[in-house]
Amino acid sequence: MNHLRVENPTIFENLAIFPLIGADAGSERDYLLLDEAVQAHQLVVEEISAGGSVPELKATNSSRLPVLILDGEELVGAKQNRILNLTVLVAAQSTTVIPVSCVEAGRWSYSSRHFRPSSRVQYPSARAAKSAHVTWSLRTRGARTSDQHAIWEDIAGKADRLASPSRTGAMAAIFETHSSRLENYLRAFPIVDGQVGVIFAIRGKIYGMDLFDHPDTFQRNWPKLLRGYALDAIDPLAPAPGRRPSVLAARRFLGLVEKAERFEAKAVGLGTDIRLDSPSVVGGALAALGRTLHLYAFRRPPGYRRSGNGPARSRRGLE
Repeated sequence: MNHLRVENPTIFENLAIFPLIGADAGSERDYLLLDEAVQAHQLVVEEISAGGSVPELKATNSSRLPVLILDGEELVGAKQNRILNLTVLVAAQSTTVIPVSCVEAGRWSYSSRHFRPSSRVQYPSARAAKSAHVTWSLRTRGARTSDQHAIWEDIAGKADRLASPSRTGAMAAIFETHSSRLENYLRAFPIVDGQVGVIFAIRGKIYGMDLFDHPDTFQRNWPKLLRGYALDAIDPLAPAPGRRPSVLAARRFLGLVEKAERFEAKAVGLGTDIRLDSPSVVGGALAALGRTLHLYAFRRPPGYRRSGNGPARSRRGLE
């Protein structure tokens, strides 16, 4: 990540965004994104069978290009809304079983045959916890599963704190209840030329980052990601206000990510799945097509041990 330049942050309310500027991509993307592939009727995501399976979906790509689906990206419809457990590149003209988690605990009945993309990505505090458990699961069991009950508990707690009731316990309801406030954040953070990612801080504390291989990939996914960051920023559980975050602090976080222990496994779909696992950082990355397409990293959440030292979540749970 030595090629990255960290810009001064833009701050709105209690969220700070440090733009990450990369080298000129120089060419067009050689893959499709979820939204454009579904809109072009070249990607169909559906339940794995008529009966369905909570942790798995089936993605069929009829395009001549692979399709990138992001960690935490939400799919709505079918028997219940899901989010991706990690970033996946679905090969061209193939069918791939993708690992997912449920974000709608109270529904198990068809609302549509196929899934459609939503306008949001899972909020980063939950992405961090999910990443820690997926890493533990991959290391110990060779599976990319989450702690499903922890995800449901987290959504229920956030919905209660943010007064966002839902008959089916849907994460979507929290975003929809606060949509006007979240859109204020979208207007506050413009994209910078050459931007390929961000480091974000809430109330002065650096919490995580998303980094892509191409400015266009970042630009098209930025509204989804920012809505997730903003939902954590408005949560009453967010830490007390601290100092204004500095570029030096952001660079230090990059250093923690670069030094984090990592291990690799054959990815779901194309490429290599890279897991980040250190005392201070959790996350992952997808390397494919000769480069890293997406890297996501977060401060290790309280209550989650390193994957080599037992279950990802300790008995005391999340704090």
